[in-house]
Amino acid sequence: MGNKYDVIIVGAGPGGIFSAYELVQKAPNLKVAVFEAGHALEKRHCPIDGDKIKSCINCKSCSIMSGFGGAGAFSDGKYNITNDFGGTLYEYVGKQKATELMKYVDEINMQYGGEGTKMYSTAGTHFKKLCLQNKLNLLDASVRHLGTDINYVVLENLYAFLKDKVDFYFDTLVNRVERQGEAYRVCCDDADYDCAKCIISVGRSGSKWMEKVCNELDISTKSNRVDIGVRVELPAVIFSHLTDELYESKIVYRTEKFEDRVRTFCMNPYGIVVNENTNGIVTVNGHSYEDADKQTDNTNFALLVAKHFSEPFKDSNGYGESIARLSNMLGGGVIVQRFGDLVRGRRSNAKRIAEGLVEPTLAATPGDLSLVLPKRILDGIIEMIYALDKIAPGTANDDTLLYGVEVKFYNMEVELDHNLETKYKGLYIIGDGSGVTHSLSHASASGVYVARQIVEGTGVDR
Repeated sequence: MGNKYDVIIVGAGPGGIFSAYELVQKAPNLKVAVFEAGHALEKRHCPIDGDKIKSCINCKSCSIMSGFGGAGAFSDGKYNITNDFGGTLYEYVGKQKATELMKYVDEINMQYGGEGTKMYSTAGTHFKKLCLQNKLNLLDASVRHLGTDINYVVLENLYAFLKDKVDFYFDTLVNRVERQGEAYRVCCDDADYDCAKCIISVGRSGSKWMEKVCNELDISTKSNRVDIGVRVELPAVIFSHLTDELYESKIVYRTEKFEDRVRTFCMNPYGIVVNENTNGIVTVNGHSYEDADKQTDNTNFALLVAKHFSEPFKDSNGYGESIARLSNMLGGGVIVQRFGDLVRGRRSNAKRIAEGLVEPTLAATPGDLSLVLPKRILDGIIEMIYALDKIAPGTANDDTLLYGVEVKFYNMEVELDHNLETKYKGLYIIGDGSGVTHSLSHASASGVYVARQIVEGTGVDR
C-alpha cells in the first residue's frame, strides 16, 4: 500500500510545487507524492566557485537546472503577472482566470517569505512612448521581483510546509509513465508507484524525457520555438532609469532587414552572469539579488531571436543545441566578446576586456561570436543593440560585453484540453514541460489550476 497514491506529481519545479500546495490546502486527505530527478533544496550546490572550479564539470544532476524549485530556484525570482508573455495558459483557461491564478501565486509567495519585496508595473509609464518613438515595443506587465536570495527563502518555507504532508522522492528518476486501466503507474529504478491521477511537470530540462513519454503514450505534440541569442552586460547606470522604475522591461524590436523579432529577456539590475547546464550543454543566464550587499555595478539581460520551424524540420531544440555545442567547442564553455570587437570583425582577447569599462561577472573565454551564431541572428542582435542605445545611451558602447550563447529551449507543445488534461483522463501535463508555459508565474499558475480540477472531481469536502 505504500506505493499507492491518489496523486503523483512528476517534477518538483514551480508547477509541481504549487500543484502539491493546492492539493494539500484544498484536499488534505488525499495521498500525494512528488518525484524529482534532482536534489532536495538544501543539497543543491553548483561546484563552480570561480577559484578551484571555474567552469561546468557536467555533474550527473545539475543543481542549477534540477531539484526542488526546478530551474527557477536560483533564478532572479521574477514573477511576471501578464498574458502578453510567459506562455499561453490563457488560451486554455481564459485571460481573466490566468491573471487571477498568477495573482494567487503571488499572494502565496508573499505569505511564505516574499513580503516586503516590490511589485513593479509598466502601466502608465512614459517609457512606453519613448520606446514606440524608437521602433521598440515595451510590453505590459506587473513584475514581482523576489531576487535570487528571497526566492530561495520562499522555496525553503514552502518545502517546510509540504514535507510532512506530501511524500517527496528526491534523486529519483522516473523512467516511464504507464497506463493501468483508468489509473497510472510511475516506474522508477527501485520500484513502481501507482496513482489515480498523475501530473507531469518536468520543466524545460525534461524536454527529451517528455518527448519520450508522449511517444510511448501516443500523445500528439507539435514543434515549438527555440530562442537563441546573447546575454548583454553593461554598467548598471546605463539602464538605471528603466530598471529603477520598471525593474524588468520586456522590449521587442522588429529588424529592418528580415523583420525578425528580437526581444529583451530576464533583465538583472546590479546582477551577475552565470553558467547554465542543459542536457550537458553549457549556456549562459543571469541572476540578481534583493540583498544590496550581493549586488554588483553591472546590469545584464538577454537579447533573443525566436526561431520557428515548419515541415520537414521539427527539432527546434536540436537546432539550438547544435549552436550551443559549437560555442562550447570553440570556447570550452561560454564565449564573451566586446561589442566593439564584434562590429569590427575581430576576436576579443583578455587584455582588451580587462582594459574595458565593464568588469565581467562571469569567467568566460574571450572569443568571436560571429563564428558561432548564424549571421541572420547576429545581425538582428546588433540592430537591437543600436535601437536600445536610443532609449538607453551607452548600450552600444565598445566595452559592452556579449556572452554567448544564450538558448531558451521550449518543450514541444503537448495536445491538451482546457483542463490541461491529455486524451487520457487523469493524466495532466503542466508547466514549461507542456510547452504551454514559459515562466515561473505561468508554470506555478498551471499547477494551481490542475490541482483544483482534480479536487473538484474527487468529491472531497473542501
